[in-house]
Amino acid sequence: MKQLSIRSSRLVMALVAAGVIGGAGVTALQSVRSVHAASPIAATASVAPTNVPMALPDFSAITAQNGPAVVNISVIGVSKTSNDQPQAGASPFGGEDLQEYFRRFQQGPGQQMPREMPTRGQGSGFIVSADGIILTNAHVVRNATEVSVKLTDRREFIAKVLGSDAKTDVAVLKIEAKNLPTVATGRIQDLRVGEWVLAIGAPFGFENSVTAGVVSAKGRSLPDDSAVPFIQTDVAVNPGNSGGPLFNTRGEVIGINSQIYSRTGGYQGLSFAIPIDLALKVKDQIVANGKVEHARLGVTIQEVNQALADSFKLDKPEGALVSSVEPGGPADKAGLKTGDIIRRIDGRVITSSSDLPAIISLAVPGDKVALEVWRKGESQQIDAKLGNASDPAQKVAKADGQAGQAGQGRLGLALRPLQPDEQQTVGTLSGLVVESVSGAAAKAGIEPGDVVLAVNGNAVKDVEQVRAIVAKSDKSVALLIQRGGDKIFVPIRLG
Repeated sequence: MKQLSIRSSRLVMALVAAGVIGGAGVTALQSVRSVHAASPIAATASVAPTNVPMALPDFSAITAQNGPAVVNISVIGVSKTSNDQPQAGASPFGGEDLQEYFRRFQQGPGQQMPREMPTRGQGSGFIVSADGIILTNAHVVRNATEVSVKLTDRREFIAKVLGSDAKTDVAVLKIEAKNLPTVATGRIQDLRVGEWVLAIGAPFGFENSVTAGVVSAKGRSLPDDSAVPFIQTDVAVNPGNSGGPLFNTRGEVIGINSQIYSRTGGYQGLSFAIPIDLALKVKDQIVANGKVEHARLGVTIQEVNQALADSFKLDKPEGALVSSVEPGGPADKAGLKTGDIIRRIDGRVITSSSDLPAIISLAVPGDKVALEVWRKGESQQIDAKLGNASDPAQKVAKADGQAGQAGQGRLGLALRPLQPDEQQTVGTLSGLVVESVSGAAAKAGIEPGDVVLAVNGNAVKDVEQVRAIVAKSDKSVALLIQRGGDKIFVPIRLG
């Protein structure tokens, strides 16, 4: 099971494309609430407002029906290590055996040959077709040289990896067997926050262990540039659960257990599953083509908080704020601009910015989407044709311009226009360099050297433009800042 490490950054952005899942293995077990297939749940019944007891789901029935379709996956692989690192089992004479010493001596100084070390791992999976198609996590079979699948009836098969997709962490396996038990799949739109769910898998090698919990959130965005709209639960998920199914109370698979969040390396009540809708789309592409293509809109977005909503005259803080548009990309061709706020896509409301990449991740290159955007106080409709995430992004065009003089504004910023060489570096004629900062701007995190590209969505070339926009603003202003290669809108509260 992959462990999620959360890091903070001043420039946080979400790329609208399917994301890469990262993490490291969890090695500790804490507070596991497990339910075994043969054991009923003992719990205190909750009381509804009408004083009528509400029965908990019968997890034993769900487990008996679906357990045979859940498999245990064992993996043999290799990892490469450098010969300059001591190896386990090395000789006490200097940290390596004699044969390894002479091999290094013959190579000569500065020559290091990678050494392949065997590795073993375990995970879970589930059968989705009776002819042997199995879904699991991509990280379970990464770098595998041999994958074996064990069924609940104790039969074992060598599996073929039909394909895997690191961006969504989904892999498809095939075993040569017929008339296998399969799981039913549900729809993520029918899943409700607070609903009971359960996981079946092999945590720490304990085959067909069952753990239960509730759905904490849907469409959860993780801080790893991932566009997967994760299902968050409090189900106890540990190493070996990776790739196993997450069931609803109707006995339908609604997710693939993939990651946990932990500060200690142990289970802490935050587990994340890949929605089954997305996993099945990946599966269909792999079975049909042996590879997966992801859609791309070609924008960088950020969350809309209350200060940004006030700056852009929105009635409430929702939507996805476009902080940059890829030149020549699908969004650019459709007419999207920096400062646009995407509020709907194909009629679906974008409440949080993570909703946008979640929807895009379910599309394929070439799909057309209808966007409702908020631009300069008005709602507009824009149609865009999605591109392919594997296509290389075009470089920002370079340009020259004229320099100006610095000025001090109401925001606590000393600004000056970009010099010609700075315009080439930034890739724009407009923009003002922050020479010094104080007051409200300093509290908002603006730093000397930042480049102010726009204020409230309006590109700025001189200090007077900034002053004029700020003078018309009420509660706050939103500055589009470029720092290095990153762009982000920063809201600044006005006194």
